[in-house]
Amino acid sequence: MKKIHLTLIIIISFALLLSVGFGLLTIYVNQKELPKGVVLSDWNVGGQPADNVLSELEDKLQTISAMTIQLQSDALKGERVSINMLEAGVTFQAEAFRAGVQQLFEGSLWERAVYRRNFKQEWHIATEWDRDVLKKRFNLAWEKEHFGEPVPAVRSISKDDIVRYTPEKTAYRIHWAALYERLSAALPNEHNITELQQQEHQGIVIELPLIRQKPDVTVKTLQAEGIARKVVEFSTSLGASAPGRIHNVSAAAKTVDGMILKPGDEFNYAHIIDTAKKEYGFKEAPVIVNGKLVPGIGGGICQVSSTVYHAALLMGLDITERRNHSLPVSYLPKGQDATFAEGAINFRFRNNTDKHLLILADVSNDTLTLKMFGTFPENTEYAIESNTIETLPSPEKVIHNTALPPGFKQVVQNGKPGYVVETYRTKKVNGEVVEKVKISKDTYRAQNSIVAINPSNEIPMPNTKEPSKEEVVEDGVSTP
Repeated sequence: MKKIHLTLIIIISFALLLSVGFGLLTIYVNQKELPKGVVLSDWNVGGQPADNVLSELEDKLQTISAMTIQLQSDALKGERVSINMLEAGVTFQAEAFRAGVQQLFEGSLWERAVYRRNFKQEWHIATEWDRDVLKKRFNLAWEKEHFGEPVPAVRSISKDDIVRYTPEKTAYRIHWAALYERLSAALPNEHNITELQQQEHQGIVIELPLIRQKPDVTVKTLQAEGIARKVVEFSTSLGASAPGRIHNVSAAAKTVDGMILKPGDEFNYAHIIDTAKKEYGFKEAPVIVNGKLVPGIGGGICQVSSTVYHAALLMGLDITERRNHSLPVSYLPKGQDATFAEGAINFRFRNNTDKHLLILADVSNDTLTLKMFGTFPENTEYAIESNTIETLPSPEKVIHNTALPPGFKQVVQNGKPGYVVETYRTKKVNGEVVEKVKISKDTYRAQNSIVAINPSNEIPMPNTKEPSKEEVVEDGVSTP
């Protein structure tokens, strides 16, 4: 009997202990407060009701996210640009902490007890920053609106042929590396989030770091090109040229005008004519075909190539391709002209100086004026001299005219002689001749004299048939 009572007492006592233990475990697990000693960044949340902590956490994150960042700079003329953290791409995350608190109240009694017992003491609010958001906010359009755009320097030539420069204008642009560094240092972190939240009405003030952006073209870069002064000026007269010829000369001159040749660049007259044809077109004016002046399109364009040729000689430039006209021209001495025939004859020269070369061309008052600007020794000059070394007789061309008395000759057209001409270029330094070179030997063909005759048995008729020649249009682009 006594053994039964003892066993019963033991069972009841054990049940009571289990009941008390279960009760205590239930009370422990069902606590609404967070475990003591828990810290979220710089915020001591241990022992506080979990719901209150989560609610207050949400308020803190919203408050911090709405905190303003004010950018100031003298370049903004007293204006402060304000954005909030979200507009800067800054977000604050505490998802791990939220999930940890939620797990305190999920699972079995034993699982919750074990989790609460082992609950982490230190948690963090993470600061994340997507820098692309900030860069899109203050994009190039914003920079242009607030700071303007760089304006390149401009080189101009005055009416008295002085080279002048209009300075470039710089513009501010954001120094992104410096801005990232400054903002990173000022952003809330786990050590000052609570402090900053209490001062959120003040926001963060940052001096906007700026750099000056220069245009690609500056006075310095323009001056380095070496277009320092006018070196050569040379003019030829258009005389009594008809309107069509004046138009053609003007079209080619306008295409040449303003051309800049870099060191080593080649002037190619074929390209000039191609551009002039497209932009301005050519009109009817006399051209040279097989040593004769005939109606054509583009007549006069060689006055530009010849004037440029003479100026290039006076600058000592390398002539890479040039041929004289088949007939002498009126606007230049024999031996100093440069003809052009599309697809057959070209005029080219190379800028053999170590600086840029600027060419200006203008037609006014029946005069074509060509100027070259660059770098050239003040004590050096070139002179051109042409000498006729042979005069070629004019051939006689006989035609039939039965209206004339038998054996009678009549001069229908006087011929013109041809010429063989040598041209020399002389270089002088400090007035002393240091070099004289022959630059060309040119032949200008003689023009036929035309004689009419009534043939008779007594006077044999000469063979006046000329050999056929391939048609080459000089000083123009085509015949009608």
